[in-house]
Amino acid sequence: MPVPPAQKNTPVEKAFHVSWDQFHRDARALAWRLSGAMPFSGVVAITRGGLVPAAIVARELDMRIIDTFCVASYVGESVQGEIKVLKSVSPQIGQDGGEGLLVIDDLVDTGATVRAVRALLPRAHVATVYAKPLGRPLVDTFITEVSQDTWIYFPWDLGLSFQAPISQADRG
Repeated sequence: MPVPPAQKNTPVEKAFHVSWDQFHRDARALAWRLSGAMPFSGVVAITRGGLVPAAIVARELDMRIIDTFCVASYVGESVQGEIKVLKSVSPQIGQDGGEGLLVIDDLVDTGATVRAVRALLPRAHVATVYAKPLGRPLVDTFITEVSQDTWIYFPWDLGLSFQAPISQADRG
């Protein structure tokens, strides 16, 4: 299992394992909440984590214009580095500062990725499924808040395996 990266001055102490079913329910809940803010002219998925929720939200809101904003911030599995924009949105999608665009990601953590998006698309609506306290003020809509010291294990990062009962976890 990957080792969660240390946050700035915040050690990761908790784990939150999200199943496919739970993630699908949470992404649909995000779509339901966003339906009140319609209309959006298109969706921008922040890769890679935003691809799955963006697909679910686009389906639920019957949106067909989908683009990607590709970034890299982790060096390996355990060290978060600076944000590198690998691909921005197409010029016609990003015109007018992103007015009318819906930007989707799985999680806002420290907010570094959202800051990079906001620099290019300051008028876009940014939504995430999960939010941590440091990044929460930077998004317009989210579904579930988790503590800053929690590492979220998304279903696409996991395989099925035996899990020891919580009462036995410290007996290693």
